[in-house]
Amino acid sequence: MSRPKTRWIVIFIILAALQGFVLLRGDFPVEATTGVIDKADTAWMIVATAFVLFMTPGLSFFYGGMVSFKNVISTMLQSFIALGVISLLWYLVGFSLAFGESWHGLIGNPATYFAFRGVDLNPNPAFAPTFPFLLFALFQLKFAIITPALITGSFAERVKFTSYLIFMCLFSLVIYCPLAHWTWHPDGFLRQWGVLDFAGGTVVHMSAGFAALAGAVVLGKREHKVHQPANIPFIILGTGMLWFGWFGFNAGSALAANGLAVSAFATTNFASASAMMTWVLFDALVGRKISATGACIGAVVGLVAITPAAGFVNLGQSIFIGFAAAIVSNLAVYYKQRTSLDDTLDVFPCHGVGGITGMLLTAVFAKDIGLYYGSTELMKNHLLALLIVAVFTFGGSYVLFKITGWMTQLRVSPYEERLGLDISQHSETLETQRGTAQGVVTGDPIPVMTANG
Repeated sequence: MSRPKTRWIVIFIILAALQGFVLLRGDFPVEATTGVIDKADTAWMIVATAFVLFMTPGLSFFYGGMVSFKNVISTMLQSFIALGVISLLWYLVGFSLAFGESWHGLIGNPATYFAFRGVDLNPNPAFAPTFPFLLFALFQLKFAIITPALITGSFAERVKFTSYLIFMCLFSLVIYCPLAHWTWHPDGFLRQWGVLDFAGGTVVHMSAGFAALAGAVVLGKREHKVHQPANIPFIILGTGMLWFGWFGFNAGSALAANGLAVSAFATTNFASASAMMTWVLFDALVGRKISATGACIGAVVGLVAITPAAGFVNLGQSIFIGFAAAIVSNLAVYYKQRTSLDDTLDVFPCHGVGGITGMLLTAVFAKDIGLYYGSTELMKNHLLALLIVAVFTFGGSYVLFKITGWMTQLRVSPYEERLGLDISQHSETLETQRGTAQGVVTGDPIPVMTANG
């Protein structure tokens, strides 16, 4: 057994100390004694929470199928590991920072729900009036988990796993939690302005998109930008899992088993269907072949775009949102590929631009108060919020990547990149014989026609 590195000793000591702390607390959640627990709402929110958790493994398949064969395991693990890391952070302080007592609408008091103190089985009038507050905290946890996982697609195939773990913790605490507080806490300043984000178009997708852009800028280009997607059936499977889980993501954000949840469920489905068909037909229109990868990317872009609007628009408007977002993101991918920016899996063009499109179209179509209905106030607030969120998430993430690079090596060495992150970071591989054939040893690129040419 080799001697462990100092950083792993420190990290393990921190983890062990956490175990001692939680054992000393040792409290059971307080049984419901106040308010009315609605069994239907509770049952639906348990299901919705499980749906949203299912999205992160879905994302791992979606991303894992897109990278080269020698990086499948590392890419999938970068998504999957967030289930562990963010869960512990959320328990300790993340939930308090996002939903604790507000400090000037900017951040929650970290002591309010530190280590889930006061997060019990009673309803909370401000957040969960008809089901246990603990369930609300768990539902929000799943959003916090998938957000840093989304970012990984931008620096896939070249990030050092240790540095990714550090960045994920910093991003969650410094970027995600404040943004969730601004948007979803009753006293958050964006919510006070009237900014609408039904299920995370701003908090999840725009933040991940701009952080991904910062990551691509800081880490720089791979040695070989063109690669053969390892497993297109993985991409299809991941898309199906994401689409399935997204019903919990959006319909669950109604926070009740009611008509609003049904409406959000329906708009989610139709926006994704519209975007999928628009993407593949637009590809055909401009001379590219219709592809499975393109269909999957289009479906996900539609899901991204409808997320902020799901509970505020009708079915026809949701179909148009999917249509518009697919064209805008498709063009964004096309023009990004003609730059030197190496966003490996097009996270910013799809999640960032898709989220921006959805946010702005929410301001257009939101029932009774959108631009479509003659009001300009919501659009003004959304444009200002877009500027603030863009500067905060891109600038903040850029600084966090730099801090991470100061603490540890940010990307793998050229040799490790050629070898592949599966072997160099984890000493694992899918299949040695096939891996060699795909260039695991040589690192030679295999040109391929992608969904976007």
